[in-house]
Amino acid sequence: MSENDVLNVAIREGRGSGAARKLRTSGQTPAVLYGHGEESISLSVGAADLTSFVRRGQKLAQLAGAVSESALVRELQWDAMGNDILHVDFTRVTVGEMVETTVSVELRGEAPGVRVGGVVQHSLHEITIRCPVQNIPDKLVVSVGGLELGQSLTLAEIELPEGGELIGDGGTVFVQCVEAAVEVDEEASVADGAEPEVIGRKESDEEEEA
Repeated sequence: MSENDVLNVAIREGRGSGAARKLRTSGQTPAVLYGHGEESISLSVGAADLTSFVRRGQKLAQLAGAVSESALVRELQWDAMGNDILHVDFTRVTVGEMVETTVSVELRGEAPGVRVGGVVQHSLHEITIRCPVQNIPDKLVVSVGGLELGQSLTLAEIELPEGGELIGDGGTVFVQCVEAAVEVDEEASVADGAEPEVIGRKESDEEEEA
């Protein structure tokens, strides 16, 4: 693991919402470490370090300080605005262990179909995979450099990390290049003498005209 994978933690003594708020005010985030049939440990981790770790898309951390263990970020609780992490759950893992996790999917390149009037629709931004814990990627990068107008890519076409497998239907389309929607210029239609259709006109109005 690199230095970016290390998170320094301390034992968390206080309990309850009041203690948690005080901890966050001091720049720390409440955390808990559990798993492998061992005792759960209440911890705190630097808020800035944790946020940076999570924003990079990392999942596997080396906890240092109060404990020295490899741990997977299992669950995050964010504030209402999605800016600050209120709590983090870590679960113990060992090298070679198979784990199920969610990974973001990022598109790279320009689809040839865009140059002939198409638009790329990216409908699925995260997928769930199962793989050895040491091979969990920060993200999965997919090239759309060969995507022509009318073509699509399925989940089965995403290159997974070594030993990884997709959880879900591989035939699901997650990106496609389709024709751009044509906007109707209402002012131009009126100028050409075509009366725009009035949606929802009352029957009484139609009877009066009759």
